Amino acid sequence: MRARSPTRGAMEDLQRAYSRLCKESGAEPQEAVLRQLQQPLQGRLDLTGQSLTVDTCWALGKLLQNQTVWTELILSDCMLSEEGLTMVLQGLCANTVMRLVDLKGNNLRAAGAEALGKLLRQNQSIQSLTLEWNNLGTWEDAFATFCRGLAANSALQQLDLRNNQISHKGAEELALALRGNTTLQHLDLRWNNIGLLGGRSLVNCLPSNRTLWRLDLAGNNVPGDIVRAVEQAMDHNQEQHTAFQESQVRTHILSREVQHLQKERSKQFVDLMETIDKQREEMAKNSQAVAVRMGQLQEALNERHSIIKSLKAKLQMTEATLALSDQKAQDLGELLATAEQKHRLGQQVGTGLQADRQDAAERESKLLRDLSATNEKNLLLRNQVDELERKVKSQQEQLFLTRQELTHTSAELKMRTVEAEERLDMEKRRARQSLEDSEKLHVKEVECITRQLEESQKAMQERVHRLEALRLSLEEELSRVKAAALSERGQAEEELVKARNQARLEEQQHLAHMEEKLRLLAQARDEAQGVCTQQKQMVADSQARASQLHLQVEGQQRRLEELQQLLSSKDQEKVAEVSRVRVEMQEQIGRLQAELAGQESLKEKVAALERQLKVIASDHREALLDKESENASLREKLRLKEAEIARIRDEEAQRASFLQNAILTYVQGSPLRSLSPPK
Repeated sequence: MRARSPTRGAMEDLQRAYSRLCKESGAEPQEAVLRQLQQPLQGRLDLTGQSLTVDTCWALGKLLQNQTVWTELILSDCMLSEEGLTMVLQGLCANTVMRLVDLKGNNLRAAGAEALGKLLRQNQSIQSLTLEWNNLGTWEDAFATFCRGLAANSALQQLDLRNNQISHKGAEELALALRGNTTLQHLDLRWNNIGLLGGRSLVNCLPSNRTLWRLDLAGNNVPGDIVRAVEQAMDHNQEQHTAFQESQVRTHILSREVQHLQKERSKQFVDLMETIDKQREEMAKNSQAVAVRMGQLQEALNERHSIIKSLKAKLQMTEATLALSDQKAQDLGELLATAEQKHRLGQQVGTGLQADRQDAAERESKLLRDLSATNEKNLLLRNQVDELERKVKSQQEQLFLTRQELTHTSAELKMRTVEAEERLDMEKRRARQSLEDSEKLHVKEVECITRQLEESQKAMQERVHRLEALRLSLEEELSRVKAAALSERGQAEEELVKARNQARLEEQQHLAHMEEKLRLLAQARDEAQGVCTQQKQMVADSQARASQLHLQVEGQQRRLEELQQLLSSKDQEKVAEVSRVRVEMQEQIGRLQAELAGQESLKEKVAALERQLKVIASDHREALLDKESENASLREKLRLKEAEIARIRDEEAQRASFLQNAILTYVQGSPLRSLSPPK
């Protein structure tokens, strides 16, 4: 059989541990949790939308205390009870590997908020916490406990508190927590009820916090100037964070360069020491070889001495043998001389001694043979002595050469030893000098780097101080300006509210007045139009009358001419009558001209009324356009609010569907279902 893989073994261990814990609590393991535990391990436990019982939460809390597999825990939209959530969070308090926890949409209450505060105080590994849609701000005391836990935490970097009904008091507690927190980088507070006072509290706490670089406040009824102040503070913190990271990177680079230089120097020193050790080993090997060679030469010399001693002993023995031979030869010579004397005496004595002569001759011949043999032996011994002397000479020469070679070798060895010691001393001095130079150079480089680093740090600190002083001055000025702006804004808002109310009233009054005026103007326009039509009719009548009168005048003129022609003879008689007629005609013409002037004045009045009507109509049209634009903007805002309400309704419907599904699954999975009567 093949061995189990580590992933499969860990999954089986988790399943067995979960089943054992459920059996200890007297409950059956939930199939949804078992299915999730059967999934391949990816560092995440995702139970989104699952309805978890209190026993399951207790088992998960016990399982989370010592596990090292999961780094992310997703429990969104699980609608956990307060007791179950408290058990899970107690298990997370002792966990050291969890990095992300998602508790979105669980309707957390006061006990949950207090358990979260305890978790934040005790756990130092969670970096991201999502608490969206939980209404934590409803319970102010519990939310204050949560904020105190956030202030004591030193690991959390991201916190999501969207849609939690956080009021301005909750924002004040959060501001106090942000003053003491030094690790949080992203805080999401969208769609709460922070308002103006909460926004001011958050703005006032931001100068004491240097790590927060993103704060989302959309949908909180926070004024635009406070939002801009928050954005400026976030930009400032982000710039400081970037500068701090750059300084850390530079410090890390400089430290790495210093470490690299130290490693290079230590490597050079180690190489130098290894070279010295190798030279020492070579010198030790050479001295050992020379000692071995000297021992071998000494042994050879001792062997030669022993050989010479043996040869000298042999020579002494040979010389003793030669002395004995010489002594024998002398004895034989003496015997031969005595024999010759005896022979001569015997010859003198007579021939009677013939036998003695023969004996003497035999003795003589024997002695001669012995003498010849002794002489031969003597020659051989002399030859051997000569040969031994030659060997001794050659051995002495070899011994002399060996001694000479030994002296040369010892002298050469001494010279090499002296040279090696000199070289070793020179290398030591050179290494010491190079080491001192390298140390001096290293010290100089380190001093230069540290000086540069100190200068850069001083410059950075000066820059930070300057920026801090500038920031403080700007913050003071900004606070003054903000205070003045806020007071002015408050006054302006009050005045604006008053002005808006007054303007609304005036506008309503003006609108009513304008409508009344417009009605009156319309009525006046109708009357003026009626009058104008009447005047036009009168003008037309007057023109007709004038044309008739003109025709009459022309007829009268013609008649006058005729009369003048006919009554030329009666001019004197008819002068008074003609003058009378002329006066009447002039009066009629004056009356007609006056009527024409009245018609002209009526025309001017009609034109002025028409111009006034146009001005009133244009003003009314502009007012109508303004009202239409205001109505359009109000319709747009209303549409956005309706869209937001629709989105919230969709989310509420989705959550309600999730809750209904969870309740259905809980009801379907509960043992009471089997006891319930059939419908």
